[in-house]
Amino acid sequence: MTTSYDAIIIGTGQAGPPLAHRFAAVGMKVAVIERGRFGGTCVNTGCIPTKTMVASAYAANMARRAADFGITVSGSVNVDMKAVKARKDQISGNSNASVENGLRTLANCTVYQGHARFEAPHEVSVGDVRLTAEKIFLNVGGRAIVPEIPGLDAVKYLTNSSMMHVDFLPPHLVIIGGSYIGLEFGQMFRRFGSKVTILEAGPRLISREDQDVSDAIREIFLKEQIDVRLSTKCTRLAKEGDEIVLSIESAGAPTQIRGSHLLFAIGRRPNTGDLGLDKVGVVTDSRGYIQVDDQLRTNVPGIWALGDCNGRGAFTHTSYNDFEIVAANLLDNDPRRLSDRIQAYALYVDPPLGRAGMTDAEVRKSGRKALIGKRPMTQVARAMEKGEPHGFMKVVVDADTHEILGAAILGTGGDEAIHSVLDAMYAKAPYTVVQRAMHIHPTVSELIPTILGELKPLSPT
Repeated sequence: MTTSYDAIIIGTGQAGPPLAHRFAAVGMKVAVIERGRFGGTCVNTGCIPTKTMVASAYAANMARRAADFGITVSGSVNVDMKAVKARKDQISGNSNASVENGLRTLANCTVYQGHARFEAPHEVSVGDVRLTAEKIFLNVGGRAIVPEIPGLDAVKYLTNSSMMHVDFLPPHLVIIGGSYIGLEFGQMFRRFGSKVTILEAGPRLISREDQDVSDAIREIFLKEQIDVRLSTKCTRLAKEGDEIVLSIESAGAPTQIRGSHLLFAIGRRPNTGDLGLDKVGVVTDSRGYIQVDDQLRTNVPGIWALGDCNGRGAFTHTSYNDFEIVAANLLDNDPRRLSDRIQAYALYVDPPLGRAGMTDAEVRKSGRKALIGKRPMTQVARAMEKGEPHGFMKVVVDADTHEILGAAILGTGGDEAIHSVLDAMYAKAPYTVVQRAMHIHPTVSELIPTILGELKPLSPT
């Protein structure tokens, strides 16, 4: 038996549920398919649970620093990992339940639980059930990459997903991967009390960022006694007693490191390999990401791909923006496009990094004549008052058009202050609009106009 719908949505990450609500609101008959937990990565193993744990780690760090603020804390600061996990589970669980309940009680919407596969361009199977629709939307997300290292089958390892089950303190956490996920977990568990070693194959941390950002974050980590090893590759894994032994090559020299637990944080891959995309001819790239046009349409008419699986952004906000673009085009007669989007994101180490637009390196590569303004956080009153002077702020502008090209704020409140710059970029306003604005004191954002009043030519290297 086959059931017909106006739209089928596969996956309940950040794009799927709001799209279902929009379709249902205009009377469309919608089917939503979810094979795992409702809410996708953000709700269950990503943003919400990890940032809840980051908050606990921040609290532990501030408690240890109480004396810096004239506060006396008697005795040592103890972290109850079971309580940390319970708090995380409650906050994450509330979001998960909200997404699921919202879909199950939605008029004009039917929820199917199981694995979806294409049988034809407009037909999907979920077990023995067959569903058809003229419009099908893929929102299937991604998962952690686990590298093929000799000896992997002999050891237990963690990913960002299995880290959510940890309710104990790893004596020595070794992290392979020095980018966003690895850095967040590394600092978090160091503050909980673990010894932490981060192994990064490249010559610096978070290679997509500028050198000064990478260097500043490494310095922050070293001050927290996190062992950061660059240009280091793991060549073999072994289990000896309760320890995991990693054979590594660091700058070409072989050695070993021993740890109690191992976390892989080297990237993610899309969940597209078992959808039957080959049956219907949906094109993917060499890594499995579904290829889409400027309005999220695949090469097969009537099939769209949203969120992490399309490779056009790996964040909750990009996934939700995918929903907004699709809904605007299909329901609002508003031709929104992916190419109108400005890259923006945050790295939630402490202090956080807020990023918008182009890096310095990208500006140089573009050949633009550019200007840059930069200030250390030691010159930001708000940072000094809070006792958080690490990091810096910088903004790059086009010397000819005066439009802002990019910005990075590594410092307290950087994930919020960056929006002051981002909004001006969307407005395509000259930097002088922000420079002449009167910002509130004492804030982090108040220094942005000051920085823009001190622009100098961007160096060629």
